[in-house]
Amino acid sequence: MVNRKELDPEKSPSARFGQRLRMLRDERGWTQDDLAERMGYSGTHISAVETGRRPPTPHFANSADRAFGTGDTFERQGRAARNSALLEGFPEFVAQEVRATEIRLFEVGIIPGLLQTPEYAGAIAAGAVRRGAITEQQAEERLTLLAKRQASLERTPAPRIYAVLDEGCLRRTVGGPDVMTAQLDRLADFADLPSTVFQVAPFDLGERRSFDLPVTLLTLPDWSHIAYSESAQQGQLERDMRFVQPLLTAYHQLQAEAASQSASVALIQQLRKGTP
Repeated sequence: MVNRKELDPEKSPSARFGQRLRMLRDERGWTQDDLAERMGYSGTHISAVETGRRPPTPHFANSADRAFGTGDTFERQGRAARNSALLEGFPEFVAQEVRATEIRLFEVGIIPGLLQTPEYAGAIAAGAVRRGAITEQQAEERLTLLAKRQASLERTPAPRIYAVLDEGCLRRTVGGPDVMTAQLDRLADFADLPSTVFQVAPFDLGERRSFDLPVTLLTLPDWSHIAYSESAQQGQLERDMRFVQPLLTAYHQLQAEAASQSASVALIQQLRKGTP
């Protein structure tokens, strides 16, 4: 089949659900529209669930079990997908991130995942477990996916990465002094790479800071752009350039206002030595 997207069932519970849905559909020789008719959905909806772009609702999972005669198999898989620690929309974003030729990051309060050391990431996940926000299994899911995302940056050619971090990201201690020292060293190493630009948005930027919330902007191989942002409950992937273009403009304005890379690295060194 032309342009058929490969599925990775190890990526997330939603991906495993989608892979099983496609496998059983293929075994029966059904098209997506054939399955949609049996389940009471559209072919577009079936495609979105198979590729992980839309999570399976309880009604969808039950309808799939009835269509395939699989008892409660899809109902149980759907429950696991909904209990994932990954926000809705995030797996789709990751699928685009690993293709991006340019990645622009802005973060508030925490080092972005792509730049985290394993110890820093582990401390963040452990804190969420202690608060009861996620389970230990969900924490492991997050850390496994993060390691895969970081490994993908080593592809050839490497993506160009622009990172602007609010000053609070550097000053907020996570995991204790040793973990934070190693994390600051990691940022300094990142800034030294030939394919990166690193800047800090200082506190005194005040109202001139373009964003109040984290945002990631991706440039894809065909030069199209995608924006990704998160609320507490959901990730949002935006492709419409009517909405993405203003974010790109705001990001360029932020880079112009933020500290230079040399000044940003100097701040890292000051914090690394324990000076204010």
